[in-house]
Amino acid sequence: MNRLAGMTSPYLLQHADNPVDWWPWGPEAFKEAKRRDVPVLLSVGYSACHWCHVMAHESFEDELTAAYMNEHFVNVKVDREERPDVDSVYMEAVQAATGQGGWPMSVFMTADGEPFYFGTYFPPEPRHGMASFMQVLEGVRAAWTGRRGEVAEVARKITRDLAERELGSGAGAGLPTAESQANALLQLSRDYDPASGWFGGGDTKFPAGMVVEFLLRHHARTGSDGAREMAEGTCEAMARCSLFDQVGGGFHRYVLRPRPGAELVPHFEKMLYDNALLCRAYAHLWRSTGSEPARRVALATADFMVRELRTYQGGFASALDADSADPVTGEHVEGAYYAWTPAQLVEVLGEEDGALAAAVFGVTEEGTFEHGTSVLRLPQDGPDVDADRLTGIKERLLAARAARPAPGRDDKVVAAWNGLAVAALAECGAYFERPDLIERATEAADLLVRVHMDGKARLARTSRDGEVGPSAGVLEDYGDVAEGFLTLAAVTGEGVWLEFAGFLVDLVLDRFTAEDGSLYDTAHDAEQLIRRPQDPTDTAAPSGWTAAAGALLSYAAHTGSQAHRTAAERALGVVHALGPRAPRFIGHGLAVAEALVDGPREVAVVGHPQDAARAALHRTALLGTAPGAVVATGLPLRADGTGGEFPLLAERTLVDDLATAYVCRHFVCARPTTEPGALAEQLGTVRP
Repeated sequence: MNRLAGMTSPYLLQHADNPVDWWPWGPEAFKEAKRRDVPVLLSVGYSACHWCHVMAHESFEDELTAAYMNEHFVNVKVDREERPDVDSVYMEAVQAATGQGGWPMSVFMTADGEPFYFGTYFPPEPRHGMASFMQVLEGVRAAWTGRRGEVAEVARKITRDLAERELGSGAGAGLPTAESQANALLQLSRDYDPASGWFGGGDTKFPAGMVVEFLLRHHARTGSDGAREMAEGTCEAMARCSLFDQVGGGFHRYVLRPRPGAELVPHFEKMLYDNALLCRAYAHLWRSTGSEPARRVALATADFMVRELRTYQGGFASALDADSADPVTGEHVEGAYYAWTPAQLVEVLGEEDGALAAAVFGVTEEGTFEHGTSVLRLPQDGPDVDADRLTGIKERLLAARAARPAPGRDDKVVAAWNGLAVAALAECGAYFERPDLIERATEAADLLVRVHMDGKARLARTSRDGEVGPSAGVLEDYGDVAEGFLTLAAVTGEGVWLEFAGFLVDLVLDRFTAEDGSLYDTAHDAEQLIRRPQDPTDTAAPSGWTAAAGALLSYAAHTGSQAHRTAAERALGVVHALGPRAPRFIGHGLAVAEALVDGPREVAVVGHPQDAARAALHRTALLGTAPGAVVATGLPLRADGTGGEFPLLAERTLVDDLATAYVCRHFVCARPTTEPGALAEQLGTVRP
């Protein structure tokens, strides 16, 4: 009996009709494995994963393969986005054993959860030196029945090795300093190719949104031209290539070069976290440099998220699939929705505009992707074209593309990624005078409060169709949602969002913090796995460790809480230790550390409601580039508790009854000002 039909995860529901007798993760599955004396086969993936779909079609939908799995294993299916703790623990084992990881992840383990054999995708027949999935199943069964003692010893050793991989807080190395941040920048510059605009070698390129945030903050604090140039260069490279959807906006998961000399082509899935992070990075690049291309990319990405990822309940769906049905053959293939031929462009646009679009977007007769098709990009040597004409071409192509079979959408709402989206949309709405984006951010934040928090003393990881999912939130959920709430508080001037953020960061202190100040990815009362996951390095999204540290630091700046400030400082010791050695893998932590080194500054803007002068000062404060500056606006907060909604507004009086701004560090303030220009100077670049 397949037990996935009642799940809230779209990925699990995709497997509900498999002939495999799937179990969801839980104690019942392991009890069944112990009762039957068989190993557990853990299969981990996610809805938008191309190779997960491939393995499902090849193996999990095959009756003979499924029958063998059902007879000899207890088969457990996990959505890595719903249970990142399970994924993290066993992926660490896979990477340690094989030197690589990925999804689908296949792990064979004992009924006690101890892993003993690993892999990722297995083909249905032997291929390129890889054993077939059936050969793997048969080999594991043979080892289990014939060499049980050896299997048990391997499982115990792997589990013991994982348990010994405890991380310290890095506190012995001290707090991040101006010097350690400069050393991280130096190391990052050695990994940067100015000719291509990409970081790192190899033919696979991932988005660099968190590194861009560090570079922009470092430039704002120090005036470093090198930091600014790297941020501009990598943002241009990402926006020009096929990583960015030139027609519909938004970013794909990554790009790769399929063969030497070929153009980069994307892995086409679109993830909410990538788009939220990159939307905000490009908005901050515009804020720092005034770049018009950066503004266009930020807004196109924000509009994509609202148009294609927003759910009926006001939250944002997790992802769009890489695959979709080919309009001609009906076969589900990767990239069918996004690729074009010159003839298709002419069919939609006519001869003249079709030829122009092919030249602008690098569409060739030979094709740059597969089967003579090309994925749109903006080659450096492309022709100049009138902006209005190009906008019209994009709009017609987008309308034509909408008639194609669309990629599937994973419509579960993940708390952490929605927190990132709230922050990005709120800031884009404020910067670019788009109140509709602020409304969408507020609606998503409201969903997180109503459904994911719902008066409980914890945060749920996911929801779907307005119904809360079964999994508890992990550290990244608390950190990213708190960051979203804090950003929304700054943009809207509504203090309730600061209160909600305070509730979450207090739970971080109570449930996720170790005695040495390091942070665990799961709460102290969460389900116990073979190891309590703990990782300060970024993956495709900010690590929970540094996301929480950033939220703690900002909340402390808002409230003056020394407990939260101390917790942030203790957590950021790891950035001082790792940043100069591996900056690309702790970019978010380096960005938070820039705020710590700078203060961060606290900005209070007081004035009467509907006062245009207060609005001007508030906008200037939001556009300030001081790293991690916190902003509060409203009426002055009086001693009797009436007036403004933020602690930063306490005792902040109006100067000559005019709207007034105060810029402070550690609650020591510069001279108050009523002039936006003077405020901008106080929040501008600070030279070392």
